[in-house]
Amino acid sequence: MPKHSKVTQREQSNEHVTESVADLLAHEEPVDYKRSVLNVSSETHSKDKEVEEDSDSEDRPAWNSKLQYILAQIGYSVGLGNVWRFPYLCQKNGGGAYMIPYLVLLIIIGIPLFFLELAVGQRIRRGSIGVWNYVCPRLGGIGFASCVVCFFVGLYYNVIIGWSIFYFFKSFQYPLPWSECPIVKNGSMAVVEAECDKSSATTYFWYRETLNISNSIAEGGGLNWRMTLCLLCAWSMVGLAMIKGIQSSGKVMYFSSLFPYVVLVCFLVRGLLLRGAIDGILHMLTPKVEKMLDPQVWREAATQVFFALGLGFGGVIAFSSYNKQDNNCHFDAALVSFINFFTSVLATLVVFAVLGFKANVMNEKCVVENAEKILEYLNLRILSHDLIPPHVNFSHLTTKDYSEMYNVIRTVKEDHFQELRLDACVLEDELNKAVQGTGLAFIAFTEAMTHFPASPFWSVMFFLMLINLGLGSMIGTMEGIITPISDTFKVRKEIFTVSCCVCAFLLGLIFVQRSGNYFVSMFDDYSATLPLTIVVILENIAVAWVYGTKKFMQELTEMLGFCPYRYYFYAWKYISPICMAMLLSASLIQLGISPPGYNAWIKEMVISCFQQWPSWALAMLISLIILAVFPVPMVFILRQFHLISDGSNTLSVSYKKGQMMKDISNLEDNDETRFILSKMSSEAPSPMPTHRSYLGPESISPMEMSGISSGRYGSNYLIATSPESEL
Repeated sequence: MPKHSKVTQREQSNEHVTESVADLLAHEEPVDYKRSVLNVSSETHSKDKEVEEDSDSEDRPAWNSKLQYILAQIGYSVGLGNVWRFPYLCQKNGGGAYMIPYLVLLIIIGIPLFFLELAVGQRIRRGSIGVWNYVCPRLGGIGFASCVVCFFVGLYYNVIIGWSIFYFFKSFQYPLPWSECPIVKNGSMAVVEAECDKSSATTYFWYRETLNISNSIAEGGGLNWRMTLCLLCAWSMVGLAMIKGIQSSGKVMYFSSLFPYVVLVCFLVRGLLLRGAIDGILHMLTPKVEKMLDPQVWREAATQVFFALGLGFGGVIAFSSYNKQDNNCHFDAALVSFINFFTSVLATLVVFAVLGFKANVMNEKCVVENAEKILEYLNLRILSHDLIPPHVNFSHLTTKDYSEMYNVIRTVKEDHFQELRLDACVLEDELNKAVQGTGLAFIAFTEAMTHFPASPFWSVMFFLMLINLGLGSMIGTMEGIITPISDTFKVRKEIFTVSCCVCAFLLGLIFVQRSGNYFVSMFDDYSATLPLTIVVILENIAVAWVYGTKKFMQELTEMLGFCPYRYYFYAWKYISPICMAMLLSASLIQLGISPPGYNAWIKEMVISCFQQWPSWALAMLISLIILAVFPVPMVFILRQFHLISDGSNTLSVSYKKGQMMKDISNLEDNDETRFILSKMSSEAPSPMPTHRSYLGPESISPMEMSGISSGRYGSNYLIATSPESEL
């Protein structure tokens, strides 16, 4: 080395040495920092890694705006369940009284757990696998379990979007194809299709025209080619929306997240103008306070809160990982949670306004049909004209007049009343007919829309809304798979996204055979509920009890710039784990006491009846639950016995020269070398023991590290070998 080099000047002054190192940092060409790895002893499990200096943080995509991110989270959390699950639970569990336990549980467990997932995603800037590997390597299986559950849910959830696509295209005709029963030729006579005549036009269209459903899950019946094409269309939409990551899916969210609100508001305004809409809304809002004492109501409210926010899937973490470090995720958690609740209430008002109208139409139809029976009995002298009140006019018979006439006949003909087969035609009975899920969207709601003026327009709007709600949730669900896998295994997102969609479509063909609806029920009931509850409990334990609530709160304070409410400390450490454990216990009890089975549509009997799962189907649903939770114990065992790396012995180093120069500028001259040596490793032993980076009892001294190959640090940096070693 030349005699007058800067390195040899250390004999005269230490200042020249630090200037030399600073010059090297300031002027050296950028290194491939993805390959710069510092080996630390496997005995050392310090979590003092700086998340901001992670090797990929500079290259990580980011949201174009805060609005785009909020819309993505809203689009993910607000899904089909808000439209067809929440109104059903509200009707079943006491109307307005159900809102109270739901709101209480949203505040107690919903917002804290949602905030937790947003915070860990934003802090660590990784998908679910990377996040839980960082927080607790032995619990790294949580991230893999989330990916498995996302895959199971995505398989059948996209089938529902396919059904909506089918109805959407069928809506472009007048009259709507499900408004009347089809006419079939029986020889020289034209008769109404028997299955439709004994059920209803909408029920027939759903089970026969759409699904062409078999009588049981054991009867496969082959593929339904129309549903297969719709499923292909649905997966194509998801693939195109996600092909470029958040750069493409974020733009889709502007439409898919906002359009459902436009439709819901239009439906609410139109619904309020319909006859009988107020009856439905009053029925929904009337609280049955006694229901609040039922533990089952609280269990169902907790389950709905849990799934409405998308906890445990990994989509929340994935979306949050693309945020800036100083983003106020606490505000985001409260905002998205209450928008989700507001959406559920809005959808419930719309549903009950429409169902109130439908109930009035059906009740009037019931009155007309039973009035015709009474007239026939009067003509046959089975009933006496003296039983009919004098003010009753059969040509303009009101519900009140029919009710009065019905009560008189039932009182006088008490002994033979059952033989007359007259219905009470009570509006309350129609309103109490609880419908949820596909029964609400594809039967009850479609039947109500046939009575709307300009019914095709409203049908197109409704099913376009369902497609957008489903698409927003599917993007978040697939993000819960693609982001953690691509972060962990460094695969190209475009190729992996296409591969996922193709694979999911091929596996999803099981749902578009004639018995496919029964498999949808199986996956919906068993593939997610228990596994996700376990996943979220473990997430909570990993942060609160393994990583440390106090440490996590301190990091949040540094990240957000303010200290979150003390309530979150107790919620994460005590309240949420206890509540989630109670929910898990209640779900297991409910699973144990409920007979395992499904509702099958029997064509010959034209009824839906309950059937037990066959033995092979029971084995399949048990396998779904086991497969979903299996990564958790598997990863724990493998890392506990050091069969695979736990990731804690590898510290990625990012040479962020600008940030390092900023930190150096704030140090005294005498501390400058120590700062640099604490950031970078040195192969050679340091002549100044006080400058060593690792001083703990289990740390590796610089002397012990001298034999490590310089190739592990990156060849472009001259300070990978200390200046003293060149002398």
